Amino acid sequence: MTGRLRSCWWLAGAAVVLLSACGSKPISRAPVEDRTSVPARAELSPPIAPVKPATEFEIVGKAGYYTVKPKDTLIGIGLESGQSHKDIARWNSLENPNRIEVGQVLRVVPPVADSVALTKAVASGTATATPIAAGSAKPASAPASVAATPNPSPAPVVTAPTAAATASAEDEIGWIWPSNGAVLAGFDEVKNKGLDIGGSAGDAVLASADGKVVYAGAGLRGYGNLIILKHNNVYLTAYAHNQTLLVKEDQSVKKGQKIAEMGNSDADRVKLHFEVRRQGKPVDPAKYLPTR
Repeated sequence: MTGRLRSCWWLAGAAVVLLSACGSKPISRAPVEDRTSVPARAELSPPIAPVKPATEFEIVGKAGYYTVKPKDTLIGIGLESGQSHKDIARWNSLENPNRIEVGQVLRVVPPVADSVALTKAVASGTATATPIAAGSAKPASAPASVAATPNPSPAPVVTAPTAAATASAEDEIGWIWPSNGAVLAGFDEVKNKGLDIGGSAGDAVLASADGKVVYAGAGLRGYGNLIILKHNNVYLTAYAHNQTLLVKEDQSVKKGQKIAEMGNSDADRVKLHFEVRRQGKPVDPAKYLPTR
């Protein structure tokens, strides 16, 4: 009995030792992935491509824009495009109109945003209801149980004049000769972009039609003391080689008004060089002036 009892105690002690060893073994846990800092794949937004601003090179050669060439001046560009040099400077936000660079692209037509908005506002027109005077009788055909609904008259359709109609109306200018002298040289699209009219120093130079002075000065090579008049959105006239200028920029003048005195500034003799420009293109003045 004593030997069997000792065996039992030995087995019990061995079991306790084994259980203690199992209890001291560390428990390994599965790793936990932290997903709080990474958005779900479905929530990721596609990258937004940056919008590339338009550059000067994207409007080179387009109608209404002019690329500056060597020896160009804003006054000459205005004459070639049929615009005031001041307007071109304003449309292009030029801080110093006397400084333009070769290759620079300039707007030479007015922005159309304002005129388009105005045309839409006029064309849209709103109909206003006219109240019926109190005590007026209802139409006999209207049932008493049904309220009569007046039929408003349709709003008049306002259409903006077409460019052709506008140009045709602005072609109607009663031109007169700017000087009484003889014609020394006729129009040549390459060699002489106007008429050369002879005379004596101090002879009157007259405005050929009503207009506004858009330039008065000597800033355009080859023209001497020059006056440019803008008559409407289509026509300009130029009066060159004057001895004395009698008007200033932004001044309105009337047809037949004396604007200068004939001279020989930047010319080989006393003469008036007279040009008519239609939308900036030189045309033969003889076709517009009355027959002598």
